[in-house]
Amino acid sequence: MLVIVSTPVFWLFDGPDTGQLVGASVQAATGVGALVWAWIQPATEARDSAVRTGLAEASNGGKAHTGIRRRDAGGSEAARVQQSGNAVARGRGSSAGTGIDYTG
Repeated sequence: MLVIVSTPVFWLFDGPDTGQLVGASVQAATGVGALVWAWIQPATEARDSAVRTGLAEASNGGKAHTGIRRRDAGGSEAARVQQSGNAVARGRGSSAGTGIDYTG
């Protein structure tokens, strides 16, 4: 890492030509952009959250789910489920789940 950081410094101290100046600028901008992106990521809050949900039961072909149900798994929005409740399915065709459920 020290070599990567020091490369633009050597270019600039040695009387840089145009290519070295552009290279140093691009490398510096990429580093700053990566730091900003990494700083912003942990601050992203979950849009949907479910905490300590209760028991869900399904019978006679029904569906039960504790947590979060979403229509599409292709989205990039954050979701968080903690301590979801029990989900119980009884009978043919019944389904139950906990956590995050992507439908369709």
